[in-house]
Amino acid sequence: MTYCVGLNLRDGVVILADSRTNAGVDSIATFGKLHVWQQPGERVLALATAGNLSLSQSVVSLLNGGFVDAEGKEHDLLKATRMFDAAGVVGAAIREVARRDGEGLKQQGIEPNLTMLLGGKIKGRPTQLYMLYYAGNFIRATQDTPFLQIGEAKYGKPILDRVIRPDTPLLQAAKCALISMDSTLRSNVSVGLPLDLLILRKDEFKPALHRRIDADDPYFNDIRVRWGEGLRSVFATVPDPDWGV
Repeated sequence: MTYCVGLNLRDGVVILADSRTNAGVDSIATFGKLHVWQQPGERVLALATAGNLSLSQSVVSLLNGGFVDAEGKEHDLLKATRMFDAAGVVGAAIREVARRDGEGLKQQGIEPNLTMLLGGKIKGRPTQLYMLYYAGNFIRATQDTPFLQIGEAKYGKPILDRVIRPDTPLLQAAKCALISMDSTLRSNVSVGLPLDLLILRKDEFKPALHRRIDADDPYFNDIRVRWGEGLRSVFATVPDPDWGV
């Protein structure tokens, strides 16, 4: 399993992904799950993946070179003129991989599963963020729901619900995403370091930050300690219930 979170805000996009794969307690490995495509002055697209690793790697391989689907239609992520169209290309790649491999996995007793986050910007268009499902369909982050999660989402959602708004500054949003990830790391062993973080400003065509965060990262370790101590401190100030027990 994994955990990835994307935020589409007034000032740009933030995407954070872990890198752990878990095929059992004795088969844990690290694979990067954040993939980035860039064309200087034209586009930046970032894709975070969760679910079956073989399926997600196959989707990324198709996207890297462009592909022709079973109906003979050509798809090229770098030729999409809108983020909506780029999401359509990713959805088509998911469906193509599902067509090739989905039934074979089921015959082996493996239920295929795959979700993805696609965020970024294409020239002349606003930054956008999409979540894609195994059927190739997708939804878009909105003003009402400016963040999307895939994988082990439940542990990191409360802090996002309380803090993230469309006008949250990008660095504060990145901090919130890291705290959301820390909550998940503490509660689920199938999510693990290192992390990959991308920050893209709305008017730029290269990431403002594309950083790998490992166990020795001083900032991440500092906010983990501060957040834990802060929660305990606030908890101590809340009065005990006066129930006569």
